[in-house]
Amino acid sequence: MKPIHVGLLGLGTVGGGTANVLARNAAEIARRAGREIRVTHAAARDHNPDVNSDGIDICDDPFAVVNNPQIDIIVELIGGYDPARKLVLQAIENGKHVVTANKALIAIHGNEIFEAAQKKGVMVAFEAGVAGGIPIIKALREGLAANQIEWLAGIINGTGNFILTEMRDKGRDFEDVLAEAQMLGYAETDPTFDVEGIDAAHKLTILASIAFGVPLQFEKTYTEGISKITREDVNYAEQLGYRIKHLGVTRKTNKGIELRVHPTLIPERRLIANVDGVMNAVLVQGDAVGPTLYYGAGAGAEPTASAVVADIIDVARTMTVDPENRVPHLAFQPNELSDTPVLPMDQIETAYYLRMQAADRPGVLAEVTQILGGQGISIEAMIQKESAEGENIASIIMLTQRVIENQMNEAIRRIEALDVIDGDVTRIRLEQLDK
Repeated sequence: MKPIHVGLLGLGTVGGGTANVLARNAAEIARRAGREIRVTHAAARDHNPDVNSDGIDICDDPFAVVNNPQIDIIVELIGGYDPARKLVLQAIENGKHVVTANKALIAIHGNEIFEAAQKKGVMVAFEAGVAGGIPIIKALREGLAANQIEWLAGIINGTGNFILTEMRDKGRDFEDVLAEAQMLGYAETDPTFDVEGIDAAHKLTILASIAFGVPLQFEKTYTEGISKITREDVNYAEQLGYRIKHLGVTRKTNKGIELRVHPTLIPERRLIANVDGVMNAVLVQGDAVGPTLYYGAGAGAEPTASAVVADIIDVARTMTVDPENRVPHLAFQPNELSDTPVLPMDQIETAYYLRMQAADRPGVLAEVTQILGGQGISIEAMIQKESAEGENIASIIMLTQRVIENQMNEAIRRIEALDVIDGDVTRIRLEQLDK
Protein backbone atom coordinates (compact mmCIF):
# COMPACT_ATOMS: atom_id res chain seq x y z
CA MET A 1 0.00 0.00 0.00
CA LYS A 2 1.21 3.52 -0.80
CA PRO A 3 3.11 5.13 2.11
CA ILE A 4 1.53 8.10 3.86
CA HIS A 5 3.51 11.30 3.43
CA VAL A 6 3.71 13.68 6.37
CA GLY A 7 4.70 17.35 6.35
CA LEU A 8 5.97 18.82 9.62
CA LEU A 9 5.53 22.50 10.38
CA GLY A 10 8.19 23.18 13.00
CA LEU A 11 11.27 21.16 13.97
CA GLY A 12 11.74 22.51 17.49
CA THR A 13 11.34 20.49 20.68
CA VAL A 14 8.12 18.69 19.74
CA GLY A 15 8.67 18.69 15.97
CA GLY A 16 12.14 17.24 16.39
CA GLY A 17 10.83 14.64 18.83
CA THR A 18 8.09 13.69 16.38
CA ALA A 19 10.54 13.22 13.49
CA ASN A 20 12.82 11.13 15.68
CA VAL A 21 10.05 8.87 17.04
CA LEU A 22 8.67 8.29 13.54
CA ALA A 23 12.13 7.36 12.27
CA ARG A 24 13.18 5.24 15.25
CA ASN A 25 9.91 3.28 15.51
CA ALA A 26 9.09 3.20 11.80
CA ALA A 27 8.60 -0.56 11.57
CA GLU A 28 6.41 -0.80 14.69
CA ILE A 29 4.36 2.20 13.58
CA ALA A 30 3.80 0.63 10.12
CA ARG A 31 2.59 -2.56 11.83
CA ARG A 32 0.07 -0.57 13.85
CA ALA A 33 -1.05 1.79 11.09
CA GLY A 34 -1.25 -0.82 8.33
CA ARG A 35 1.02 1.22 6.04
CA GLU A 36 4.33 3.03 6.12
CA ILE A 37 4.37 6.61 7.44
CA ARG A 38 7.16 8.88 6.17
CA VAL A 39 8.06 12.46 6.99
CA THR A 40 8.95 13.75 3.55
CA HIS A 41 8.84 17.53 4.02
CA ALA A 42 9.27 19.99 6.87
CA ALA A 43 9.36 23.74 7.42
CA ALA A 44 11.75 25.18 9.99
CA ARG A 45 13.52 28.48 10.57
CA ASP A 46 16.68 26.87 11.93
CA HIS A 47 18.38 23.51 11.66
CA ASN A 48 17.90 21.36 14.77
CA PRO A 49 20.99 19.16 15.15
CA ASP A 50 19.10 16.71 17.35
CA VAL A 51 16.65 15.79 14.56
CA ASN A 52 17.01 12.72 12.36
CA SER A 53 16.36 14.55 9.10
CA ASP A 54 17.36 11.79 6.68
CA GLY A 55 15.07 11.86 3.65
CA ILE A 56 13.28 15.04 4.76
CA ASP A 57 13.12 18.00 2.38
CA ILE A 58 13.45 21.02 4.74
CA CYS A 59 12.51 24.56 3.74
CA ASP A 60 11.69 27.80 5.59
CA ASP A 61 8.23 28.34 4.04
CA PRO A 62 5.44 26.47 5.87
CA PHE A 63 2.90 27.36 3.17
CA ALA A 64 5.06 25.54 0.61
CA VAL A 65 4.66 22.40 2.73
CA VAL A 66 0.92 22.93 3.21
CA ASN A 67 0.39 23.40 -0.52
CA ASN A 68 2.55 20.43 -1.59
CA PRO A 69 0.22 17.95 -3.37
CA GLN A 70 2.39 14.97 -2.34
CA ILE A 71 1.65 15.40 1.36
CA ASP A 72 -1.29 13.61 3.01
CA ILE A 73 -1.04 14.82 6.62
CA ILE A 74 0.10 18.22 7.90
CA VAL A 75 1.48 18.24 11.45
CA GLU A 76 1.33 21.78 12.88
CA LEU A 77 3.86 22.27 15.69
CA ILE A 78 4.56 25.99 15.32
CA GLY A 79 2.26 27.07 18.17
CA GLY A 80 0.43 30.33 18.74
CA TYR A 81 -2.55 31.73 16.87
CA ASP A 82 -1.03 33.03 13.63
CA PRO A 83 0.20 31.93 11.19
CA ALA A 84 -0.90 28.55 12.66
CA ARG A 85 -4.60 29.27 12.03
CA LYS A 86 -4.02 30.25 8.40
CA LEU A 87 -1.79 27.25 7.79
CA VAL A 88 -4.27 24.78 9.29
CA LEU A 89 -7.22 26.25 7.39
CA GLN A 90 -5.21 26.19 4.17
CA ALA A 91 -4.26 22.56 4.74
CA ILE A 92 -7.93 21.69 5.28
CA GLU A 93 -8.93 23.61 2.15
CA ASN A 94 -6.33 21.54 0.27
CA GLY A 95 -8.01 18.35 1.51
CA LYS A 96 -5.23 17.38 3.90
CA HIS A 97 -5.68 15.90 7.35
CA VAL A 98 -4.18 17.88 10.23
CA VAL A 99 -2.49 16.88 13.48
CA THR A 100 -1.63 19.63 15.95
CA ALA A 101 -0.26 20.06 19.47
CA ASN A 102 -1.48 23.66 19.56
CA LYS A 103 -3.95 23.95 22.48
CA ALA A 104 -4.26 27.74 22.13
CA LEU A 105 -5.25 27.39 18.47
CA ILE A 106 -7.89 24.75 19.23
CA ALA A 107 -9.28 26.54 22.29
CA ILE A 108 -9.69 29.86 20.45
CA HIS A 109 -10.30 28.84 16.82
CA GLY A 110 -11.33 25.19 17.14
CA ASN A 111 -15.00 25.74 16.31
CA GLU A 112 -14.05 27.38 12.99
CA ILE A 113 -11.39 24.75 12.23
CA PHE A 114 -13.64 21.76 12.95
CA GLU A 115 -16.46 23.21 10.84
CA ALA A 116 -14.07 23.63 7.91
CA ALA A 117 -12.74 20.09 8.39
CA GLN A 118 -16.25 18.66 8.52
CA LYS A 119 -17.11 20.29 5.19
CA LYS A 120 -13.97 18.96 3.52
CA GLY A 121 -14.25 15.48 5.05
CA VAL A 122 -10.82 15.60 6.71
CA MET A 123 -9.66 14.93 10.26
CA VAL A 124 -8.11 17.33 12.76
CA ALA A 125 -6.41 15.46 15.61
CA PHE A 126 -5.12 17.29 18.70
CA GLU A 127 -4.33 14.75 21.44
CA ALA A 128 -0.95 16.37 22.14
CA GLY A 129 -2.63 19.72 22.82
CA VAL A 130 -3.69 18.65 26.34
CA ALA A 131 -1.46 17.03 28.98
CA GLY A 132 1.39 16.10 26.62
CA GLY A 133 1.81 12.34 26.45
CA ILE A 134 -1.29 11.48 28.50
CA PRO A 135 -4.02 10.18 26.12
CA ILE A 136 -6.79 12.04 27.93
CA ILE A 137 -8.61 13.24 24.81
CA LYS A 138 -8.79 9.72 23.43
CA ALA A 139 -10.01 8.50 26.83
CA LEU A 140 -12.83 11.05 26.85
CA ARG A 141 -13.79 10.69 23.18
CA GLU A 142 -13.65 6.91 23.01
CA GLY A 143 -12.81 5.03 26.21
CA LEU A 144 -15.46 6.82 28.30
CA ALA A 145 -18.02 7.23 25.50
CA ALA A 146 -20.59 5.12 27.38
CA ASN A 147 -20.58 7.51 30.32
CA GLN A 148 -22.20 10.76 31.21
CA ILE A 149 -19.19 12.69 32.44
CA GLU A 150 -20.09 14.35 35.74
CA TRP A 151 -16.90 16.34 36.34
CA LEU A 152 -13.20 16.38 35.75
CA ALA A 153 -10.30 18.07 37.52
CA GLY A 154 -6.78 18.30 36.21
CA ILE A 155 -3.25 19.39 36.97
CA ILE A 156 -2.61 20.35 33.36
CA ASN A 157 0.32 22.77 33.58
CA GLY A 158 3.61 21.29 34.68
CA THR A 159 5.28 24.64 35.39
CA GLY A 160 2.71 25.63 37.99
CA ASN A 161 2.81 22.18 39.56
CA PHE A 162 6.60 22.29 39.80
CA ILE A 163 6.45 25.67 41.55
CA LEU A 164 3.83 24.59 44.09
CA THR A 165 5.70 21.33 44.77
CA GLU A 166 8.96 23.17 45.48
CA MET A 167 7.16 25.69 47.70
CA ARG A 168 5.69 22.81 49.74
CA ASP A 169 8.68 20.48 49.91
CA LYS A 170 11.43 23.06 50.43
CA GLY A 171 9.62 26.02 51.99
CA ARG A 172 10.63 28.33 49.15
CA ASP A 173 8.94 31.51 47.95
CA PHE A 174 7.06 31.74 44.65
CA GLU A 175 9.49 34.19 43.00
CA ASP A 176 12.51 32.07 43.91
CA VAL A 177 11.05 28.87 42.45
CA LEU A 178 9.80 30.66 39.33
CA ALA A 179 13.35 31.87 38.62
CA GLU A 180 14.61 28.27 38.88
CA ALA A 181 11.79 27.03 36.63
CA GLN A 182 12.88 29.55 34.00
CA MET A 183 16.52 28.49 34.36
CA LEU A 184 15.55 24.82 33.93
CA GLY A 185 13.43 25.60 30.87
CA TYR A 186 10.11 24.70 32.52
CA ALA A 187 8.88 28.30 32.32
CA GLU A 188 9.22 30.83 29.52
CA THR A 189 11.00 34.16 29.91
CA ASP A 190 7.48 35.62 30.09
CA PRO A 191 5.79 33.05 32.35
CA THR A 192 2.32 34.64 32.25
CA PHE A 193 0.57 31.85 30.33
CA ASP A 194 1.80 29.24 32.82
CA VAL A 195 1.59 30.93 36.23
CA GLU A 196 -1.58 32.94 35.56
CA GLY A 197 -3.50 29.91 34.32
CA ILE A 198 -4.01 30.84 30.65
CA ASP A 199 -2.29 27.69 29.35
CA ALA A 200 -4.39 25.53 31.68
CA ALA A 201 -7.55 27.40 30.63
CA HIS A 202 -6.86 26.60 26.97
CA LYS A 203 -6.59 22.92 27.86
CA LEU A 204 -9.61 22.89 30.17
CA THR A 205 -11.73 24.53 27.46
CA ILE A 206 -10.94 21.60 25.16
CA LEU A 207 -11.56 18.94 27.81
CA ALA A 208 -14.91 20.47 28.84
CA SER A 209 -16.10 20.62 25.25
CA ILE A 210 -15.32 16.93 24.72
CA ALA A 211 -16.66 15.87 28.11
CA PHE A 212 -20.03 17.62 27.82
CA GLY A 213 -20.60 18.08 24.10
CA VAL A 214 -20.62 21.88 24.02
CA PRO A 215 -18.84 24.32 21.70
CA LEU A 216 -15.39 25.55 22.69
CA GLN A 217 -15.81 28.62 24.90
CA PHE A 218 -12.43 29.80 26.17
CA GLU A 219 -13.70 33.33 26.78
CA LYS A 220 -16.07 32.00 29.47
CA THR A 221 -13.39 30.14 31.42
CA TYR A 222 -12.66 31.70 34.82
CA THR A 223 -8.88 31.97 35.15
CA GLU A 224 -6.80 32.67 38.25
CA GLY A 225 -3.07 32.08 38.67
CA ILE A 226 -0.73 31.06 41.48
CA SER A 227 1.43 34.16 41.74
CA LYS A 228 -0.27 35.26 44.99
CA ILE A 229 0.18 31.93 46.77
CA THR A 230 2.62 32.22 49.68
CA ARG A 231 4.62 29.55 51.44
CA GLU A 232 2.53 30.36 54.53
CA ASP A 233 -0.60 29.32 52.63
CA VAL A 234 1.10 26.12 51.54
CA ASN A 235 2.15 25.36 55.14
CA TYR A 236 -1.27 26.13 56.64
CA ALA A 237 -2.93 23.90 54.03
CA GLU A 238 -0.59 21.06 55.04
CA GLN A 239 -1.43 21.54 58.72
CA LEU A 240 -5.13 21.22 57.85
CA GLY A 241 -4.59 18.02 55.82
CA TYR A 242 -4.68 19.58 52.34
CA ARG A 243 -2.35 20.42 49.48
CA ILE A 244 -2.61 23.36 47.11
CA LYS A 245 -2.71 22.47 43.42
CA HIS A 246 -3.39 24.66 40.40
CA LEU A 247 -6.45 22.85 39.05
CA GLY A 248 -8.64 23.12 36.01
CA VAL A 249 -12.14 22.07 37.10
CA THR A 250 -15.23 21.56 34.97
CA ARG A 251 -18.51 20.13 36.25
CA LYS A 252 -21.97 19.74 34.77
CA THR A 253 -24.77 20.82 37.09
CA ASN A 254 -28.49 21.27 36.61
CA LYS A 255 -27.84 25.01 36.23
CA GLY A 256 -25.05 24.79 33.68
CA ILE A 257 -21.37 23.99 33.28
CA GLU A 258 -18.63 25.12 35.63
CA LEU A 259 -15.45 26.08 33.77
CA ARG A 260 -12.67 27.36 36.04
CA VAL A 261 -8.90 27.37 36.62
CA HIS A 262 -7.58 28.43 40.03
CA PRO A 263 -5.43 27.37 42.98
CA THR A 264 -7.33 24.72 44.93
CA LEU A 265 -6.96 22.95 48.26
CA ILE A 266 -7.53 19.21 47.89
CA PRO A 267 -7.25 16.52 50.60
CA GLU A 268 -3.69 15.19 50.84
CA ARG A 269 -4.95 11.58 50.66
CA ARG A 270 -6.28 12.02 47.11
CA LEU A 271 -4.04 10.48 44.47
CA ILE A 272 -4.08 13.69 42.44
CA ALA A 273 -2.81 15.64 45.48
CA ASN A 274 0.37 13.55 45.27
CA VAL A 275 1.16 14.40 41.64
CA ASP A 276 4.35 16.43 42.01
CA GLY A 277 6.98 18.25 39.98
CA VAL A 278 6.27 18.84 36.30
CA MET A 279 3.94 15.86 35.98
CA ASN A 280 0.29 16.21 34.87
CA ALA A 281 -2.82 14.30 35.93
CA VAL A 282 -6.53 14.41 35.10
CA LEU A 283 -9.23 12.92 37.33
CA VAL A 284 -12.49 12.12 35.52
CA GLN A 285 -15.78 11.09 37.15
CA GLY A 286 -18.17 9.14 34.92
CA ASP A 287 -21.61 7.93 35.94
CA ALA A 288 -20.89 4.31 34.96
CA VAL A 289 -17.15 3.93 35.48
CA GLY A 290 -16.77 6.13 38.56
CA PRO A 291 -13.48 7.99 39.09
CA THR A 292 -10.54 7.35 36.73
CA LEU A 293 -7.11 9.01 36.93
CA TYR A 294 -4.77 9.68 34.00
CA TYR A 295 -1.16 10.49 34.91
CA GLY A 296 2.02 11.17 33.01
CA ALA A 297 4.42 13.67 31.49
CA GLY A 298 2.61 16.80 30.37
CA ALA A 299 5.41 18.21 28.22
CA GLY A 300 8.79 17.37 26.73
CA ALA A 301 10.02 16.34 23.31
CA GLU A 302 9.24 12.64 23.22
CA PRO A 303 6.26 12.48 25.63
CA THR A 304 4.45 15.05 23.47
CA ALA A 305 5.72 13.40 20.30
CA SER A 306 4.16 10.16 21.58
CA ALA A 307 0.74 11.81 21.39
CA VAL A 308 1.45 13.48 18.03
CA VAL A 309 2.53 10.20 16.43
CA ALA A 310 -0.46 8.39 17.93
CA ASP A 311 -2.68 10.94 16.19
CA ILE A 312 -0.85 10.42 12.91
CA ILE A 313 -1.41 6.67 13.24
CA ASP A 314 -5.11 7.24 13.97
CA VAL A 315 -5.44 9.41 10.89
CA ALA A 316 -3.63 6.80 8.80
CA ARG A 317 -5.96 4.06 10.02
CA THR A 318 -9.10 6.01 9.16
CA MET A 319 -8.12 7.77 5.94
CA THR A 320 -10.19 5.33 3.91
CA VAL A 321 -13.17 5.43 6.29
CA ASP A 322 -16.36 7.28 5.37
CA PRO A 323 -16.01 10.68 7.13
CA GLU A 324 -19.49 10.29 8.63
CA ASN A 325 -18.30 7.18 10.52
CA ARG A 326 -15.19 8.68 12.11
CA VAL A 327 -15.02 9.67 15.77
CA PRO A 328 -16.21 13.32 15.79
CA HIS A 329 -13.65 16.00 16.67
CA LEU A 330 -15.41 16.96 19.91
CA ALA A 331 -16.73 13.42 20.60
CA PHE A 332 -20.34 14.32 19.74
CA GLN A 333 -21.79 14.66 16.23
CA PRO A 334 -21.56 18.35 15.20
CA ASN A 335 -25.35 18.77 15.06
CA GLU A 336 -25.64 17.28 18.57
CA LEU A 337 -23.56 19.86 20.46
CA SER A 338 -25.70 21.40 23.18
CA ASP A 339 -26.19 25.00 24.23
CA THR A 340 -25.84 24.25 27.96
CA PRO A 341 -24.71 27.55 29.49
CA VAL A 342 -21.36 28.09 31.20
CA LEU A 343 -21.97 29.37 34.72
CA PRO A 344 -20.40 32.68 35.77
CA MET A 345 -17.93 32.26 38.59
CA ASP A 346 -20.10 34.01 41.16
CA GLN A 347 -22.70 31.22 40.79
CA ILE A 348 -20.23 28.40 41.49
CA GLU A 349 -20.54 26.50 44.76
CA THR A 350 -17.36 25.38 46.51
CA ALA A 351 -15.66 25.41 49.92
CA TYR A 352 -12.95 27.91 50.82
CA TYR A 353 -9.68 28.47 52.63
CA LEU A 354 -9.48 31.99 54.08
CA ARG A 355 -6.43 33.67 55.61
CA MET A 356 -6.50 37.13 57.15
CA GLN A 357 -4.32 39.34 59.33
CA ALA A 358 -6.29 40.72 62.28
CA ALA A 359 -5.70 42.84 65.33
CA ASP A 360 -4.71 40.58 68.23
CA ARG A 361 -7.37 41.61 70.72
CA PRO A 362 -10.60 40.17 72.15
CA GLY A 363 -13.75 40.21 70.03
CA VAL A 364 -12.10 40.22 66.60
CA LEU A 365 -12.92 36.59 65.82
CA ALA A 366 -16.52 37.15 66.85
CA GLU A 367 -16.83 40.03 64.36
CA VAL A 368 -15.49 37.88 61.55
CA THR A 369 -17.66 34.85 62.34
CA GLN A 370 -20.75 37.07 62.63
CA ILE A 371 -20.19 38.31 59.07
CA LEU A 372 -19.70 34.77 57.78
CA GLY A 373 -22.80 33.56 59.59
CA GLY A 374 -24.81 36.43 58.14
CA GLN A 375 -23.93 35.16 54.66
CA GLY A 376 -24.88 31.58 55.54
CA ILE A 377 -21.24 30.43 55.64
CA SER A 378 -20.30 27.69 58.13
CA ILE A 379 -16.76 27.20 59.42
CA GLU A 380 -15.28 23.70 59.04
CA ALA A 381 -11.89 24.23 60.72
CA MET A 382 -9.77 27.10 62.03
CA ILE A 383 -6.20 27.94 63.03
CA GLN A 384 -5.23 31.11 64.89
CA LYS A 385 -1.56 32.04 64.99
CA GLU A 386 -0.91 34.44 67.85
CA SER A 387 1.20 37.50 67.18
CA ALA A 388 4.89 37.46 68.03
CA GLU A 389 6.06 39.32 71.09
CA GLY A 390 5.87 43.05 70.49
CA GLU A 391 3.43 42.71 67.60
CA ASN A 392 -0.33 43.09 67.69
CA ILE A 393 -1.34 41.30 64.46
CA ALA A 394 -2.43 37.66 64.44
CA SER A 395 -3.13 35.30 61.51
CA ILE A 396 -6.55 33.67 61.28
CA ILE A 397 -6.96 30.73 58.91
CA MET A 398 -10.37 29.18 58.25
CA LEU A 399 -11.82 26.40 56.14
CA THR A 400 -15.50 26.86 55.27
CA GLN A 401 -18.20 24.53 54.10
CA ARG A 402 -19.52 24.83 50.54
CA VAL A 403 -21.23 28.08 49.62
CA ILE A 404 -22.14 30.04 46.48
CA GLU A 405 -19.25 32.29 45.44
CA ASN A 406 -21.23 35.55 45.42
CA GLN A 407 -22.04 35.00 49.11
CA MET A 408 -18.36 34.56 49.85
CA ASN A 409 -17.51 37.65 47.78
CA GLU A 410 -19.86 39.73 49.94
CA ALA A 411 -18.52 38.23 53.16
CA ILE A 412 -14.93 39.00 52.15
CA ARG A 413 -15.90 42.56 51.20
CA ARG A 414 -17.39 43.11 54.63
CA ILE A 415 -14.51 41.47 56.50
CA GLU A 416 -11.94 43.58 54.66
CA ALA A 417 -13.93 46.69 55.62
CA LEU A 418 -13.45 45.98 59.35
CA ASP A 419 -10.92 48.28 60.98
CA VAL A 420 -9.47 45.28 62.84
CA ILE A 421 -8.44 43.55 59.56
CA ASP A 422 -5.05 44.43 58.08
CA GLY A 423 -4.91 44.18 54.29
CA ASP A 424 -6.74 41.81 51.95
CA VAL A 425 -8.25 38.43 52.79
CA THR A 426 -6.51 35.57 50.98
CA ARG A 427 -9.09 33.22 49.45
CA ILE A 428 -8.30 29.79 47.93
CA ARG A 429 -11.07 27.48 46.79
CA LEU A 430 -11.33 23.96 48.19
CA GLU A 431 -12.57 20.78 46.48
CA GLN A 432 -12.95 17.33 48.06
CA LEU A 433 -13.08 15.65 44.59
CA ASP A 434 -15.11 12.77 45.96
CA LYS A 435 -18.45 13.26 44.19
